[in-house]
Amino acid sequence: MNINLGKTDRLIRIIAGSVIIIVSLLYQSWWALLGVALLLNGLSGRCGGYALLGISTAEKSCEVSKKDDSA
Repeated sequence: MNINLGKTDRLIRIIAGSVIIIVSLLYQSWWALLGVALLLNGLSGRCGGYALLGISTAEKSCEVSKKDDSA
């Protein structure tokens, strides 16, 4: 699976996941699982839901190769 999360999307998921994990551990709740999923998505840059829907917030890389004409 290719990277399909942009920088902002990844940052939001990392912050939200961390906050959810901390709060859910304080209240001893199972919501920490959601936080772990968000955190893993943010750290890896991949989202299965986005892949299924064909969505990508990642920037397209533009690699232009120069031909060396000076032979």
